[in-house]
Amino acid sequence: MTDQSHDPESVKRRHREAAARVVPVTEGQFIDGSWQPSESARTLDVSDPTTGERLCSIDAGTSEDIDSAVDAAATAFCERWRDTSPAERSEMLTEVADRVEADAEAFATLETLDNGKPIHESCADIDSVVETFRSFARLQEEIQGLARRSPTSFGATVWEPYGVAGLITPWNFPLSIAAVKVAPALAAGNTVVLKPAEQACLSVLKFADLVEDVFPPGTFNVVTGTGTDAGEPLTKHPEIGKLSFTGSSAVGRQVMANAAKHITDVTLELGGKNPLIVFSDVDVEETAETVAHAIFFNGGECCTAGSRVFVHEDVQDAFVTELSRIADGLTIGDPLLPDTDIGAKVSADQVARVESYLTLTERTGGTVHVGGMPLDETLVESGCFVRPQLVTNLEHNSRAVQEEVFGPVQQIFAWSSFEDVITLANDVNYGLAAGVFTNDLGNVQRAVRDLEAGYVWVNQYHTNAVGLPTGGYKQSGIGREGGMESLREYTQIKSIDIAFDP
Repeated sequence: MTDQSHDPESVKRRHREAAARVVPVTEGQFIDGSWQPSESARTLDVSDPTTGERLCSIDAGTSEDIDSAVDAAATAFCERWRDTSPAERSEMLTEVADRVEADAEAFATLETLDNGKPIHESCADIDSVVETFRSFARLQEEIQGLARRSPTSFGATVWEPYGVAGLITPWNFPLSIAAVKVAPALAAGNTVVLKPAEQACLSVLKFADLVEDVFPPGTFNVVTGTGTDAGEPLTKHPEIGKLSFTGSSAVGRQVMANAAKHITDVTLELGGKNPLIVFSDVDVEETAETVAHAIFFNGGECCTAGSRVFVHEDVQDAFVTELSRIADGLTIGDPLLPDTDIGAKVSADQVARVESYLTLTERTGGTVHVGGMPLDETLVESGCFVRPQLVTNLEHNSRAVQEEVFGPVQQIFAWSSFEDVITLANDVNYGLAAGVFTNDLGNVQRAVRDLEAGYVWVNQYHTNAVGLPTGGYKQSGIGREGGMESLREYTQIKSIDIAFDP
């Protein structure tokens, strides 16, 4: 019988065995279709956040590696990729999806080892990678321009790729967010240089190894390293035609500033402090389950996490009681085991970040309810774990409310006036996502109209409909990802106007 215990020694043994099976054996940067040693000859250790043990090392890329990758991508674009047909690109993207699907279990296990998220969430992430590549294999054949005719001329538009796309991805969804950028960029006819987050990039390296022979050399390149040493040079590179970044708003501002030097087009998917509005007519138990999922999914390490909840005063007491019961019942432990609800955070730095906001919350008068059932206290105390937290009695203008915590922390407020709750819901610098919970269609229409958010869920959360784009208002970003909007983000429009002889 498989050992299902959560004591530290059993967990370490289980993780070592899993790592021996799935951690990729790669050396160097993936440039021009092969693994090449980094110019720096330096490496960065990658650790398992659940156990603290070293998984492997990755190359610490530099501006020289970025230059090599961009050169390879530019050559591939000019000599090969720009001339591939939509049907050829579709076939390659489908092949990628098939290969990832065939190795999905190993990818999910690696994601959990590297990032700390529960295995069932990693499995869902890998499923989304497969669907993303299949979706863009279909969509890219639907790119169509306009045609206009007059008695003396014929006009048309065509969508053309930028050339080399520089993509920078975060650690919270390592491979799935990479897929959301790589698939449309390639489908639209661009070549790619991808810089994944150094904290959790092993699934991206395994992906590069898996698809090495799918694309022409130089079409898809990966450079690992820190944001300062590898990410920043990518954002400043004059040969990059398109930049796409997912991460914090602070870094997003710097990416945008760097891109401005060469007027490089940017897509930014940044932070969120997303409001959920609960009306008085809801089923309390059912809605509380969804609201809990909105924050505790992925341990709260999600830009769209429902971190601010506004509950109508008529149901506030019952709702907070039910939400507390749910939080108390969440299991915290080894993310490789199926009974775990909340796994480890990606690093000790992220634990410290969340704890600093909790300290600030208590110092400014907030009441913190600590939930969760650790399946082994010693494991939770020694690893990168944060228990689920519910916060009440906090002023909405406090720093802990206004800033993104990025952890399993949900702040709860009461409301009575619709106008007042909309004002509070919009009273942050972010506008990425929102949720509305009511059985009254009139309430839905008013709330959806007035909320300043790029994606609004109604009576559900974290359920992305295929083809709907995501993206933010205000300081949550620029541009959209998903569906046809992604293809538009990775193309530029050329107008052609041809005269006829009179």
